[in-house]
Amino acid sequence: MSATPKHYDTVLTPVITEKSTIVAENNQIVFEVPISSNKTEIKAAVEQLFNVSVTAVNTILTKGKTKRFRGRPGRRSDVKKAVVTLKDGDTIDIATGL
Repeated sequence: MSATPKHYDTVLTPVITEKSTIVAENNQIVFEVPISSNKTEIKAAVEQLFNVSVTAVNTILTKGKTKRFRGRPGRRSDVKKAVVTLKDGDTIDIATGL
């Protein structure tokens, strides 16, 4: 079964931060996903795109902060992240991309 365009729309980008590299040691990968996606869609997309087995998906919805842009108040976008736990032995090399 091949990856559909919907799978490419579900997994937007990997999150590369200090905290995400620490959880990578526990066989977990962090992705930015659309706010409308749910855990079953994320699991199916990651399994199809990277040919790995997913054991768990945890999602985090981060509300956008109010900041000042050029002296005027503005608001950052809301962001949804998915922490995907992989089966032991499976790995994803984020540096290579899709």
